[in-house]
Amino acid sequence: MAQLKVSELSFYYGFTQILKNLDFVLDEGKIISIVGPSGGGKTTLLKLCANLLDVVEGEVINSFNSSAFAFQDPRLLPWKSALENIMMPLHVKMKERELKEKATALALKFGLERNDLVKYPKDLSGGMRQRVSFARALIGEPKLLFLDEPFSALDIGLKKELQSFVLEACEQQKMSVLFITHDLMEAIKLSDTILLLKSDPGEIVARYEIETPQKERDDAFVFEQTKAFLDDALIREIFEIKVSA
Repeated sequence: MAQLKVSELSFYYGFTQILKNLDFVLDEGKIISIVGPSGGGKTTLLKLCANLLDVVEGEVINSFNSSAFAFQDPRLLPWKSALENIMMPLHVKMKERELKEKATALALKFGLERNDLVKYPKDLSGGMRQRVSFARALIGEPKLLFLDEPFSALDIGLKKELQSFVLEACEQQKMSVLFITHDLMEAIKLSDTILLLKSDPGEIVARYEIETPQKERDDAFVFEQTKAFLDDALIREIFEIKVSA
């Protein structure tokens, strides 16, 4: 079974320690979220796991045969159309006609219109650009998906829609996901495991397993679990939540 295994991982920028002795394992078909305050090193951790930064101290072993990364900022190429941006990961692996058909079908599934596909990023709304970014990440059917707060700037309808696409890919393709978020409700809705990361330096101080299947996590469940999390003294301390007397 494929895994992403992080062992005794630490990281420094100059003399400043950003991450300290991180250990966790992401198994095939599972979703792990990393929550914590800003400046805790979450994005740095994601980049180390995705091989976008060099690991110097500790170890990251990735046995998945393919991966993709979706950022909070869509990061589309401005000189390419929406369809061309979606096609990018497979442009040297598939015939042009087949690739266009696959990219178009995926774009339509993500709620884009055919006339949107010829537009350039500057002519798309923020939500449309995010749909293109997700389609680009998923077109290659990656076995491991890295998500860097990709839902944070979206309206609630689009957020739920894209979250559903992620859960569907996990179920149908056995895709695994490692994502970071500030949103406890989002983490509870999507995750099998939630890692709580404190800052200065970033260190895992708690792990929470969500046993209830994702399909059974309705709004009532998410609200109830979020309340329980916010009643946790450690979470209140990490997020600096003050309780009124």
